[in-house]
Amino acid sequence: MIIQAIVFLPLIGALIAGFLGRTIGHRPSEFLTSGLLIIAAVLSWVVFIPVAFGDGLAGAVGDGHAAVLKVEVMRWIQVGDMDLRWTLRVDTLTAIMLVVVNTVSALVHVYSIGYMSDDPHRSRFFAYLSLFTFAMLMLVTADNFLQMFFGWEGVGLASYLLIGFWYTKPSATAAAMKAFIVNRVGDFGFALGIFGAFLVLGHIDFDGAFHAADEFSTTGLPVIRFLSWNLDAMTVICLLLFMGAMGKSAQFLLHTWLPDAMEGPTPVSALIHAATMVTAGVFMVARLSPLFELSPFALNVVIVIGAITAFFAATVGLVQNDIKRVIAYSTCSQLGYMFVALGAGAYSAGVFHLFTHAFFKALLFLGAGAVIHAMHHEQDMRNMGGLRKKIPITYAMMMIGTLALTGVGIPGTNFGFAGFFSKDSIIESAYAVGGNIGSFAFWLLVIAALFTSFYSWRLVHLTFHGSPRDAQHGHGHHVDAHDGDSHDEPLADDHAHDVHGHHGSAYDNAHEAPNVMLVPLYVLAAGAVLAGVVFYGMFFHEVEHIEHFFAGSIFVDHEIIEAAHHVPLWVKWSATVSMIIGFVAAWYMYIKRPDIPGKLAAANPGLYQFLLNKWYFDELYNTIFVRPALWIGRAIWHGFDDWLVDGKIAEGLGRRVQNVTSWVVKLQSGYLYHYAFAMLIGIAALLTWAIAAGGLI
Repeated sequence: MIIQAIVFLPLIGALIAGFLGRTIGHRPSEFLTSGLLIIAAVLSWVVFIPVAFGDGLAGAVGDGHAAVLKVEVMRWIQVGDMDLRWTLRVDTLTAIMLVVVNTVSALVHVYSIGYMSDDPHRSRFFAYLSLFTFAMLMLVTADNFLQMFFGWEGVGLASYLLIGFWYTKPSATAAAMKAFIVNRVGDFGFALGIFGAFLVLGHIDFDGAFHAADEFSTTGLPVIRFLSWNLDAMTVICLLLFMGAMGKSAQFLLHTWLPDAMEGPTPVSALIHAATMVTAGVFMVARLSPLFELSPFALNVVIVIGAITAFFAATVGLVQNDIKRVIAYSTCSQLGYMFVALGAGAYSAGVFHLFTHAFFKALLFLGAGAVIHAMHHEQDMRNMGGLRKKIPITYAMMMIGTLALTGVGIPGTNFGFAGFFSKDSIIESAYAVGGNIGSFAFWLLVIAALFTSFYSWRLVHLTFHGSPRDAQHGHGHHVDAHDGDSHDEPLADDHAHDVHGHHGSAYDNAHEAPNVMLVPLYVLAAGAVLAGVVFYGMFFHEVEHIEHFFAGSIFVDHEIIEAAHHVPLWVKWSATVSMIIGFVAAWYMYIKRPDIPGKLAAANPGLYQFLLNKWYFDELYNTIFVRPALWIGRAIWHGFDDWLVDGKIAEGLGRRVQNVTSWVVKLQSGYLYHYAFAMLIGIAALLTWAIAAGGLI
């Protein structure tokens, strides 16, 4: 019953808050949904701790691939020979995700009690949060492709509802639509990948698919005809599946929805970016690692896309001014790291970074929410400064999150924050891959680590250090480049109401968040400090430990992990050196010489605009896809619908019908003898036909 409780408690909370929220009131809805999530989170740790520190998952049965505990909920679909059960699959990988999803979600629920206290639609918000959590739990406990797709689409729906929660804001509804549509592109590939897997492997359940894939070692890899070419079937399937991961996890080319997701309330940002939607793609590739291992080409594509994403997002994060957008691009970049690990075959390292990243990224987002709360919904970092004196607890929490994100630690020791252990293991794995692709990924990740350190400390310096900057009078004090740049968006309004008072008083009135918002930060801070050092041995230290811990739930490549542990010393120190350089550069440019950023922007306006405009991807997609689609839509609307259907066809038919009816009307004289005469003619015609048909004429 523990597994069923973990999965369905959030759904129960969502249904009660969603349908009965107005009846029972906001406060009971908040407490009910948050309480159920806390119970689910505690139970998740009850399942996970024996896996991590004990004898493994209680009740798990080995099936040749993994030690798995399966709990059947109901018979779901039965068509011909396909008998599909709704089964909750729990193994080590699932246990990790249950802890990540439920822990972060429970803390976000509690945090939201304080953050959303003034919102008149709180019960609906908490219902959406719990629904989002349930959808993600459905995804991570899936035992077959169709069940995974159900959860996959569920998190897409829930993200649409949450991003557009303040539906009276045009920017929020546009961001929600953008997230939904971009994800449909990836989901189209994901659906095709599922169809292809069923066609080639003959199974829709994971165990059957993995066993069928094992047989290819003796029978040889199959070939499939795709887009008029005969191609390696597993390569086609894995690339299509990865296309789904690219959309859900905001990888390069399908990343454009992620920064716009900041239009939702800050707790939503923390949930999407730390524990739920964006980690779905990483989880899916790790879950299907036995299939991806059959296609080296697909793994190379995963490495390349991941490395480009890590680098691209880090460059854009350098110049963003909205505190939430900086952290959003950080998420995009860190997801790139995870996919590099997956593509390198070091799946455990990718899952490790997913695990640690959840704690410090949720900490950073909720910390940013505390800053926004303190500054009366101000999000532009250029209008902050000196806040460490006003909100010292939030400052300390943000510092811990920044130390974890930038990977502060000492190589070769057990000293380090969470991100240090997981990020360095990925960089070492990328180097161990070797060849052009390995070198390409390694250097992009090292550069991304430098940029990550720079923009993370830039955020800290602009927000908490220096002197307060006034939005109305302080443009001269802005320490960022191009202060009055026309491209900059208006100051984001994190709540759907106007900022109270003028910006100059925001600093004077800044105050620490209430305890209901601070307590979740303390828990996440503990995870950001300890998650790396405590769990490093299970995820990456020794192959034997990794094998025992994961118990077959993911593929463990012995060679790549051994090679990663024996890389040269300079490789082990590369990320740390990059982190230090980034820290020093940010300190020099934003504390020591705050005039430098403006001079750099003035000297390189093209580069600055290129980064500020996010490599112009939105403009490019608008030109290539949006405008032609709108033109076609308008052409069909005005040309086909208005002119042809409503005009020529409808009007022409209308005239013909009118002519016929006017002629028929003339026959309706109203005289009885006319109708009697018509009836006699009809009877005569009928008799004539009957006689003729009978052969009497």
